[in-house]
Formats: sequence, structure tokens, C-alpha cells
Amino acid sequence: MKLFSCLMALLLFLLQAVPGLGLPRDTLRCLEYHGYCFHLKSCPGPFAAFGTCYRRRRTCCVDTTSNFHICQDEGGHCVHPGIRCLKEQEGLCPRRGWKCCTEV
Repeated sequence: MKLFSCLMALLLFLLQAVPGLGLPRDTLRCLEYHGYCFHLKSCPGPFAAFGTCYRRRRTCCVDTTSNFHICQDEGGHCVHPGIRCLKEQEGLCPRRGWKCCTEV
């Protein structure tokens, strides 16, 4: 476990230290404004579009109400609609139609 932690720390250091290996500028800008990168072309419900992410391949969406929660922030996992959840919970997934599950 310690080896894994050391490797992850080294990887994060390299991503920050070596130019060109970090996150794209548009993604960093999105995250600075507490936005989320969605695979969708338009933002769902309470979110407003705020540019792009991952070199213009995703949409940066910013929560306008602060009442909506992302699935992973709530401890869930986004799963394909064909997978049955034992326990489903509220939360937004970045792919259209996917659902948020705490237990699969």
C-alpha cells in the first residue's frame, strides 16, 4: 500500500512539474470556478455552460443553485443504465442516462 501511495505522489508531482503533462488550460479554468466537465453538449437542469474541458471535447458546467450534487461527491458511483443498482441515490453523472448507485 505504501508503494502505491509513493507512486501516486510521484505521478502527481510529475504532472505538476513537467510542462505539457498537466490538465489542459480550459479544464483548469473550469475547475477554478467549481465547474464539472460533462460529456454532454449541453448542461443539465440547474447547471449553466461555462466553456469547454479536455481540449474542447467536453462541456464545462457550473452549478447555478449550489443545491445539486455530483454522484461521486456523495459517495456514489456512476453506472451504465443496463446495470441494476441495489441502492440508488440522488446525484448527477457526467454521461447522459447513467445512474448514481451506492451499491451495485
